[in-house]
Amino acid sequence: MNFVVSSSTLLKHLKSISGVLNSSNTIPILDCFLFDLNKGMLTLFASDMETTITTSIKVESSESGNLAIPAKTLLEALSNLPEQPISFIIDSKKFSAKLKTETGDYTLTGHNGDEYPKLPKVESATSVIIKSDVLGNAINKTIFATGNDDLRPVMSGVFCQFNDENSIFVATDAHKLVRYTRNDAKAGASASFIMPKKPLNVLKNLLSGIDDAVKVEFNKTNAYFSFGNINLVCRLIDGKYPNYEAVIPKQNPNKLTVDRTSFLGAIRRVSVFANKATHQIRLKITGSQLTISAEDLDFANEGHETLMCTYTGEDMEIGFNSKFVLEMLTNLESDEITIEMSAPNRAGIIVPTQKANPAEDVLMLVMPVMLNN
Repeated sequence: MNFVVSSSTLLKHLKSISGVLNSSNTIPILDCFLFDLNKGMLTLFASDMETTITTSIKVESSESGNLAIPAKTLLEALSNLPEQPISFIIDSKKFSAKLKTETGDYTLTGHNGDEYPKLPKVESATSVIIKSDVLGNAINKTIFATGNDDLRPVMSGVFCQFNDENSIFVATDAHKLVRYTRNDAKAGASASFIMPKKPLNVLKNLLSGIDDAVKVEFNKTNAYFSFGNINLVCRLIDGKYPNYEAVIPKQNPNKLTVDRTSFLGAIRRVSVFANKATHQIRLKITGSQLTISAEDLDFANEGHETLMCTYTGEDMEIGFNSKFVLEMLTNLESDEITIEMSAPNRAGIIVPTQKANPAEDVLMLVMPVMLNN
């Protein structure tokens, strides 16, 4: 099995799928890319057993065959080569690949390609077509709110819910929650699944800069994403997602509207003086004045800033974890944000005051922290 391919084209495709590979594996073949050649079409595979990605390149060859080639060594070798055609000469008995370039020859020993994990088939699947920018936005807006608790695996992924009216993406770690709704992405039937964080991160990187429709097929165990020449299959998180609607307070008479950039900057500065364990900041709202303060009693540090705001409701003081609020403000784009609150011991809801896209609806919820008065 021999073929010729452009070094930069091959490197670009390998880098695009390399995000799924683990840094250390108990199974040596998972440290490899699978090269599968079929009469001029080279399909590249990367897998960690849970997630498998493939991409395809046209190459000069009329042969067929496969070989698993060590990923790290190959990526380093290609990264240091100038753009040029490379000839791959595969010895299927020794499971080795010789790379012939304009200036030298390099030999890599790999593994039998037949032993590489097979791409799982998604049978009895529900199918949805969604725009790449919609899916990319949904991942960007929600993934930061996923949890890391091994005891609650359902919270370590993003809940994707499709119906004939809209598509909803939800992430929560029990301290913060994000619900991202798109009214311009609809499915023929109601269906849902929980997607793990790692393949979502890989998918997010693959979708950046792509203007294409993404076909999503899924059943109870796997989800399959295909767009352009990329295919990604991942195992879904098994379990029932918590009733997220039940934790979103419906009656929030106290509404604070403030410039997002000014608020973000003030919290960044003030949170430097907060307790390093709790990251607690205090918001005190009186009339049209918002005071943001933090203190660390252990070191007698404190800081506060005052901003002008628009506020309707009773004067109140409420405490939040500054890290959570900063993450939320960073992931919003509107010039102003509105924080809706009911009481100092109830969750605060952060929403963009102006919608960048009328079909998009973003709601972020953050739980309060008890204030030491």
